Amino acid sequence: MLKLLDKYQTYLNESGVLPNTANAYFSDAIRFTKFLQENDIKRYEEVNTNTIEQFLNCLKSESKAVSTIARNLASVKRYMEFWILQGALNENPAESISPPKQQKDLPEILTFDEVTLLLEQPSGADLKSVRDKAMLELLYATGIRVSELISLNLTDINLRIGYIRCKKHEEERIIPVGKVALQALENYVKVIRSSIVRPEETALFVNMNGGRMTRQGFWKIIRFYAKQTNITKNITPHTLRHSFAAHLLENGADLSSIQSMLGHTDISTTQVYTRLAQNKLRDVYEKAHPRA
Repeated sequence: MLKLLDKYQTYLNESGVLPNTANAYFSDAIRFTKFLQENDIKRYEEVNTNTIEQFLNCLKSESKAVSTIARNLASVKRYMEFWILQGALNENPAESISPPKQQKDLPEILTFDEVTLLLEQPSGADLKSVRDKAMLELLYATGIRVSELISLNLTDINLRIGYIRCKKHEEERIIPVGKVALQALENYVKVIRSSIVRPEETALFVNMNGGRMTRQGFWKIIRFYAKQTNITKNITPHTLRHSFAAHLLENGADLSSIQSMLGHTDISTTQVYTRLAQNKLRDVYEKAHPRA
């Protein structure tokens, strides 16, 4: 096995991969070879799927990061392909092994008081303030994406019943709008929009030149108001979306309903908010029981 390891280093150096990548592949191959030696595995044909899974479990027991384990699996797969090229194996025993799923970082959310503070920033009666108030209120009240917000047309809202029609690709969803956001939206549509919109413009939200609001334009708006709050958290349009979902869950909404409103195709994406809720409960407990 050591003979193939030496040949593998030469193969990597001559294969055209970047030097740092080649070094990483070779380093992982050394680690794997050491594992085989420690487990008295001397013949190539003794290496099977179970052997590689044991190797990955060994890394896990050493508290290696999920990303490190996934990288080692990729390296072993490549190393096994080299074994096949050298005639040591007929098939790759690592091919059927899936990499471990990396747990995504929890999104940052605002407390209800922080959301309230942010939404209170555009408080004037001028054109821009009324428009901005409507956009921020609607974004938090529905949890839609900023791309969906700026894609809304005037025909996508129903002020009488209180809902918006949101479409992403070919999928359409109907989302209810709460009273506060609906009032802000009504003020904008009935009083302000006609004063700034260009003729024939169908967009619900327009910039001060009368054209459809852009993603960059809205980002500038939310950054401006976030700065006014002095909240230290990084506030983005997606922060309001995450906060919307987390607050719904805290108030008893079920995951399938939240999934439907957010437009998630996979409920596992929505389940991240249960982790947020669990973390909040733990924080509350630790504050109430500091010696626990």
